[in-house]
Amino acid sequence: LSEERRKEIVKIAAKYTEDCKISIRNIRREGMDKIKLDEKNKELSKDESFQNSEDLQSLTNRFIEKIDTLFAEKEKDILKV
Repeated sequence: LSEERRKEIVKIAAKYTEDCKISIRNIRREGMDKIKLDEKNKELSKDESFQNSEDLQSLTNRFIEKIDTLFAEKEKDILKV
């Protein structure tokens, strides 16, 4: 592959990476909405709601970090001659 084509492939991979991150953030938003609704309906206490929100955010951060790591590795692999 030419250098130009490799850079083009990296751009495509970056787009897929960003789409994946957006999907994860949408799932997080849905989870947060569910937690807030459960708290409003008195199914969760404020402490449980806070803890669940923290856990969900931690999980989201972990997966986004993993996606970034995988993309960085793949980018190096693609650009390697």
